[in-house]
Amino acid sequence: MAAVSEEYKNAPLEYQDAQSRLNILGFWIFLGAEIVLFATLFASYLVLAGRTADGPTQLEMFEITPIMMETIILLTSSFTCGIAIHEMRKGNMKGLLTWFIITLILGLGFLGMEIYEFVHYVHLGATIQTSGFLSAFFTLLGTHGAHVTGGILWGIAVIIQLLKRGLTPVTARKVFIISLYWHFLDVVWIFIYTLVYLNGLVA
Repeated sequence: MAAVSEEYKNAPLEYQDAQSRLNILGFWIFLGAEIVLFATLFASYLVLAGRTADGPTQLEMFEITPIMMETIILLTSSFTCGIAIHEMRKGNMKGLLTWFIITLILGLGFLGMEIYEFVHYVHLGATIQTSGFLSAFFTLLGTHGAHVTGGILWGIAVIIQLLKRGLTPVTARKVFIISLYWHFLDVVWIFIYTLVYLNGLVA
């Protein structure tokens, strides 16, 4: 491992390596592209939200209780992810792994509820081909769900690397970057909860 410069000697572990700092900066740029992607999907949804044709409407589909449960689970996972980073910066490998695994389990719980929600909508006659509203709805939520799935698989790979290599500037950087990704997905969900579900329930 390259020597740590004096400037970064007291920095968090993930910032002590020059390559790690560049990778983290690059990931922030990547998140900028992800913001553009989701902004486009949100804009499409808001344009098509009223075009329900003869299919189910938001008021007929959405139920506040399961939506709230999904939201609580995902936001809790963001909190546990933050604790995992805190434990990492204390050098507590066991604490890091424990809280990070809890984060991924909560992510799996969220995905399970979302899949159940989609199946329920299909039984109501709501499919991606039914109307412009449902096409935009399933595309937006499906894209977010695919990102969560990717995050879980990515997280498992990071855990395997931690178990093999221990806590180093490189593995710490990987944990930190996936934590940024996870928090980003939670922020996107807050917009989904507000602009899709709450807006649909009061429309």
